[in-house]
Amino acid sequence: MPLEMVAAEASKVPFYVCGGLLAAWAVVLAGMGLRRPSFPGGLGGQRLVVAISAVLVAITIGTAIATA
Repeated sequence: MPLEMVAAEASKVPFYVCGGLLAAWAVVLAGMGLRRPSFPGGLGGQRLVVAISAVLVAITIGTAIATA
């Protein structure tokens, strides 16, 4: 591959970081859910977990598109 083409490629590091954060969030949620049967504790907690998850997914998808 010519050097110009290599230099023009977008870095995939932002996608890897966001994907890692999303995976870590999933592990944290699974751990909390296994330890506490009442997790997330009510409607407010459910909305917070869904909101954080949706934001992380949207950011990860955005970085995947931007670095593709």
